[in-house]
Amino acid sequence: MKHTKLSFRVILYFAIAALTSLPSLSFGSGFGIFTQGASALGQGAAVIAHSDSPEAIFYNPALLNDLPGTQVEVGTTLIFADREFTSAATGKKSETQDDVFYPSTFYLSHRFNETFSAGVGVFNPFGLATTWPESWEGRYVATKSELTTFNINPVVSWRITPKLSIAAGLDFVLLDSTLQSRNIAFDVDQKFEGSGNGLGYNLGLLLHATDTLSIGVSYRSKVTIDVDGTLSMSILPEDISGETTLTLPQQVAVGIAYKPTDRLILEVGLRWEDWSSFDQLKIEGAGQTLAVSPRNWRSTFAFNAGGKYRINSRYAIHAGYLYGQNPVPDTTFDPSIPDSDVHLFCLGGEARFGKVGLSMAYAYQLQEDRTKSTNHYGAFANGEYDSDIHLLAMSLRYLF
Repeated sequence: MKHTKLSFRVILYFAIAALTSLPSLSFGSGFGIFTQGASALGQGAAVIAHSDSPEAIFYNPALLNDLPGTQVEVGTTLIFADREFTSAATGKKSETQDDVFYPSTFYLSHRFNETFSAGVGVFNPFGLATTWPESWEGRYVATKSELTTFNINPVVSWRITPKLSIAAGLDFVLLDSTLQSRNIAFDVDQKFEGSGNGLGYNLGLLLHATDTLSIGVSYRSKVTIDVDGTLSMSILPEDISGETTLTLPQQVAVGIAYKPTDRLILEVGLRWEDWSSFDQLKIEGAGQTLAVSPRNWRSTFAFNAGGKYRINSRYAIHAGYLYGQNPVPDTTFDPSIPDSDVHLFCLGGEARFGKVGLSMAYAYQLQEDRTKSTNHYGAFANGEYDSDIHLLAMSLRYLF
């Protein structure tokens, strides 16, 4: 179908509704995903200052100097989300579709010598989806919101001294989105499909302060992505071209790890995400600005603690907890991102069989109740939103 530049002002509502919807997620705030490995998930992501897995490429690449030889790891996380809406007007309940999502990971690390190590990771740092029933009360705001990102992240780590390592890498981010809702003017389905890419970087630092205490710091820059796509509606003879810009936030994570015995290591940490960069979403087409929708998100903190206990040379168990703030203010809260403050409870374990390592983890994410009242999106879908999420992760590692 031929594409044409947007000239019909009557469908501006469609452009605003489609392009201002972004999917909700797990284990993070906004639409970030931090399920980037089973070992890390089992410890509540408290792995910024210690690791024995190539997952360090995501969490803190300066840890690569502590990994021996060449290692490859692949993994995935099954995410089962249950979200329920109770209407303030009617008391009627609606639930999201029981989809299963599976953000996956690939890591390759190699230590050249005692000084230099390198690696590459491929993972999904932002995304997931929300699918509401087509006839539900908030259908004019969102029915299906799906966004997927892929980050290709090569890194290099340098051990400056026996106690201090630093690392740097590049983030090549690819984005794909499909956003659907019901058009209020014509009461027909409408859909936006778009894609884009962006470039950022990440840094890491690791200090072995003593034989039992280490401090890690990790930073990822913001990534600006120009999203080009098409908007379609059943009553229109042609698809319509539209574009917007999405800024993925910069992130800082800090961890302090303590190893009281050879078998036990504990870590506490915090993560800061600069969601204030997502202050508005501007829609452009035909060489002009068509609409500006405020988001006004705020920066957030997450606090976590976790640890690993090695039973013997083959088996270990993990546990962790994370509390995370959400960035979405009441004024722009909407059902495509029913985000709220989160509590994450994690358990996991690992087994080693020669050069093969297997890690598994389960986590329960409890999100605090959230109520929407009349705001920027009007009185649509006013009521209470309840969410909880189950996560099951597995990673398989091989040491060459």
